[in-house]
Amino acid sequence: MRFHFKTKRLEELYTSEKGAHRYEPEVVDAFFETMAVIAAARDERDLYAQKGFHFEKLSGKRKHEHSLRLNRQFRLIVTLEKDRNGTYVLVISIEDYH
Repeated sequence: MRFHFKTKRLEELYTSEKGAHRYEPEVVDAFFETMAVIAAARDERDLYAQKGFHFEKLSGKRKHEHSLRLNRQFRLIVTLEKDRNGTYVLVISIEDYH
């Protein structure tokens, strides 16, 4: 599945590990693992099938967003967007969810 990053900071973390020091090594490793799963997914059904990520739609003001579990504390927040080439994942942030 295609993906894009909302911020330059997330893109730099993905492309050159710049800013990795802001997060625990476990979170950075999980981020790269999650991005590999997103890249390999055909569509969002493949993300739901990966039970360990707990891909779920958020509620309330964030009902248009989804989260994927990086570890017990951190989540990768994404949205599913569409363009002329189909659906893609927009990676919004890595958040402390507690």
